[in-house]
Amino acid sequence: MEAHRRPSTETHSFADEELSREMSRRLTNADELQKLALESKEPLPRMGGGKDYPPMLSKRDPYAVAYDGPDDPLFPQNWSLTKKVICCVNVGLSALSVSLGSAMFAEGSAQLQELFHVGSTVATLGTSLFVFGFASGPVIWGPMSELYGRKVVLLPSMLGYVCFCMMVGAAKDIQMVMICRFFAGFVGAAPLVVAPAVLADIFDAKSRGKAMSIFAMVLFGGPMLAPIMGGFISKNPHMGWRWTSYIAGLIGALSLICISFLLDETHSGIILISKAEVLRRRTGNWGIHAPHEETSLSINEIVEKNISRPLVMLFTEPILFLVTLYNAFIYGLLYLFLTAVPLIFMGRYHWQQGVAELPYIAMFIGTFIGGLIAIYMEKGYIRAMEKNNGVPVPEARLPPMMVGGFFFAAGLFWLGWAGDFPDKVHWIVPTIGTVPIGAGLLMIFLPCLNYIIDCYLLYAASALAGNTFLRSAFGAAFPLFARQMFVNMHIKWAGTLLGCVAVVMIPVPFLFYHYGKRVREKSKYAFVI
Repeated sequence: MEAHRRPSTETHSFADEELSREMSRRLTNADELQKLALESKEPLPRMGGGKDYPPMLSKRDPYAVAYDGPDDPLFPQNWSLTKKVICCVNVGLSALSVSLGSAMFAEGSAQLQELFHVGSTVATLGTSLFVFGFASGPVIWGPMSELYGRKVVLLPSMLGYVCFCMMVGAAKDIQMVMICRFFAGFVGAAPLVVAPAVLADIFDAKSRGKAMSIFAMVLFGGPMLAPIMGGFISKNPHMGWRWTSYIAGLIGALSLICISFLLDETHSGIILISKAEVLRRRTGNWGIHAPHEETSLSINEIVEKNISRPLVMLFTEPILFLVTLYNAFIYGLLYLFLTAVPLIFMGRYHWQQGVAELPYIAMFIGTFIGGLIAIYMEKGYIRAMEKNNGVPVPEARLPPMMVGGFFFAAGLFWLGWAGDFPDKVHWIVPTIGTVPIGAGLLMIFLPCLNYIIDCYLLYAASALAGNTFLRSAFGAAFPLFARQMFVNMHIKWAGTLLGCVAVVMIPVPFLFYHYGKRVREKSKYAFVI
């Protein structure tokens, strides 16, 4: 699809306005449904009260509300920095709460095995089912946020997440634990896909990269800091494994309160609906409407046209599939490390629980370093935009991903070989090996999200939902075979295998850096601006 370029300085705001209208009509399938309605042979229902049908409006467009020029304060990208920061803190806290909940529980596995008399694989299933819920939930939450707004999706998501976390903590049998863990992940998955969409709503292409960098640090910081928190909580005789869920639920409750009172709606279509409602009441002209409300959908239409879209896009869009596959691999390893790191430092170096999770701090420092590198390399993206008359260049998002691939692969080899020889190698060596892993994780993950948003624009939430589905499926599966792989293959060869797979994935960003635009030109969903 080709978006028309305007030569004036108002290009982006008016283009955003036009794209917003086009997005609303496509997301609601308005044109097709209106055509079907006009061609319908069913008898027209009466007005009632003996009234005749009112005259038809000559044209719809003059009655459709829009933003009042490029500087309209209603447009989310024109909001004050303070208001944008409040939005970021809200969605960041919601994402942090669910990412903490995903990994903190794993540290109570030993107590779970002893209490319910189950094996290590079944205990690990509690983490996998939660992350598998991450995979399933965004397929619904992403499109629903495009149709009904961001806030209205986040509220029930966080409420459900809090409830299921508390139910896990109070569970009396292993079946209740597993069922509630899955639904906590499923219901609580909305922030994973809605938060990036909110950032795309309120930041333009130039400033979005920095905002996404901070969001990625939060998203990865949760699974890295959660094992440290979970280790000491589980070890505490006054708390135990149940409090890993209670604390996750309490953080979620704080997020729910903040979203309820502090988060404003950022979806342009929903903002214009509110504007249209005010104008209808104040003017008495009931023809005034927002493009996003032109068509109401049934549940069947929502499922057919919107919930299915993330999966259709994932498996039919080469850019989305290959970039997501790489993203899913590194995300799966993030959860695999929940098993691998304790195996190295508890199994080989004989550290105690809680202390054995402290090397995650080094990995978190690595993500911080990776974030700084990504922010610095963002200057190249801005230069590419300026050369392209201020129009976003999606492929210019990829250089950090190219560099991060080498960091990530090197870190895997380093950790695997240094961590298997505790009698010869000081513990600091494998600990330092987690730093390039953390840097690579963020430098791959962050450009992936930005690239997807820039490529798919109007369908960004659906594309991100497909991305979240596959990467969460990997995150759910990897912990299930982590222990067997690292024990049977030994740490050095397991690390070598993963490092080799990481090396195979390195060419992906290089491929799209050179050929991405051609692929987008042939795409049904991607945009060439």
